Amino acid sequence: MFIVDSYNLALVMCVITMICWGSHANMLKMQSKGYAYSYYYWDQAIGYFLLPLVLALTMGSIGDSGQSFIPNLAQADLSSWLWAIGAAFVFNLANIIFVASVDIAGMAVAFPVGMGFSLVLGVVLNYIAKPEGNLTLILAGMICVIIAIVINARAYARMNAKTDSVMVKKGLKLAIIGGFLMGLFYYLLQNSMPEVLNVESLSNIAGTGKFTPYSAVVVFAGASFLSNFIYNSYIMKHPFKGEPVTYAGYFKESARDHIIGVIGGVINATGTTFNIIASGMVGAAIAYALGQSNPMIAAIWGVFVWKEFKDAPQGTNKLIVLMFVFFAAGVALLTLAK
Repeated sequence: MFIVDSYNLALVMCVITMICWGSHANMLKMQSKGYAYSYYYWDQAIGYFLLPLVLALTMGSIGDSGQSFIPNLAQADLSSWLWAIGAAFVFNLANIIFVASVDIAGMAVAFPVGMGFSLVLGVVLNYIAKPEGNLTLILAGMICVIIAIVINARAYARMNAKTDSVMVKKGLKLAIIGGFLMGLFYYLLQNSMPEVLNVESLSNIAGTGKFTPYSAVVVFAGASFLSNFIYNSYIMKHPFKGEPVTYAGYFKESARDHIIGVIGGVINATGTTFNIIASGMVGAAIAYALGQSNPMIAAIWGVFVWKEFKDAPQGTNKLIVLMFVFFAAGVALLTLAK
């Protein structure tokens, strides 16, 4: 399988993660008006599973290093399967709630708040489990991100003071809940792989009962898809907004809308897979922190493309700029942390 043995390449993959995780929700924005959020979520779940499977059968199965995808699945023990499946159920619940917050409150609000909380919790858990990197720089980077979150919340408050939107408030609450849950999944998934995820451990993974990053993400994505039959079935009957929908209605929607949703899942899964692959070289805490700095990317989309703050009171744009500055500083510090 292909093993990342370059720190610079690992950093590039983490930056790609940040871009993917901050951009995939754009597909939700591109859906036809009235297309049910729960239908979109089925579409993105398909793409979220297909991309890791393709990468596992290609990048995860080529070369002489490590262990190929299929043999690795066969030798993995029950605990590895349970860690990956558990991570999937936590992640999918978090993601459903979070993407709903994007649908309700917009990217510029939901991403900084939800992913900001996720970043803080995820980095703390992963650093405690695997203390890699300069703790001072990691903490400094996190502080910058937290400040950016506070600034974004202030910008939101100014906008909300004008619109007084009940739905936006609901979206903000969902972003916080989804963010806290999202902070747990990465730690759980890391436990399905070797404790030290580096070139040596991956080259000698056969017989250890642990997943390679490729296998871990496939099992994780597959279990995430299956959990939709519980989570998304409920959301279809009890939507966050709009009317309940049926499975029959899903198959009556346009191919265009379904394809857009699948592309959203592919983008999201590209970020997840690259981040897990790179985490062995840069450290789990740093890899997760860089990936979850994606609110800066999402806010760029929300502010400059979707114009979500166009009706905000005067002075709000200055807060948005300041938020970008602190997020950028946080990303820079985290990049230098190892």
